[in-house]
Amino acid sequence: MTGPAVGTAGSQAERDPDRPEPVRVVLAKLGLDGHDRGLKVVARMLRDAGLEVIYLGLRQTTESILLAVEQEDADVIGLSIHNGGHLTLAPRMVEAVRAAGMDVPVVVGGIVPDMDLERLSEAGVFAVLGPGASATEVAEVVRAAAAARA
Repeated sequence: MTGPAVGTAGSQAERDPDRPEPVRVVLAKLGLDGHDRGLKVVARMLRDAGLEVIYLGLRQTTESILLAVEQEDADVIGLSIHNGGHLTLAPRMVEAVRAAGMDVPVVVGGIVPDMDLERLSEAGVFAVLGPGASATEVAEVVRAAAAARA
């Protein structure tokens, strides 16, 4: 029998060279925020939109996220923040990315008051997605963040 072995269809070696690689996004909850239901929904939205999702889950550190980004060659970091720590945690993640010499944009999702959006943008956060963002909007923002790397 010729052809690929079972389970290898779609492997890196067999992909169409004219088809771009999917965007790879690391999703995580930075710090002690324990509310992860929304992040799981976002992971599914992005996966269903054709993006490659590396889901780290709860209680991550900047170091664990950077390690995953490096190991997985990720294009974007997605942070879910629901505990009011967005003005501390998101800029800390952006600073850690820069300090590591990486060019990986950070997208924040969760509960962020409108009055804090400008401060997050000034801190280097690529975009903030709030509750009710559609699957299309989430995927478009993550793709735009990946495209901004180049």
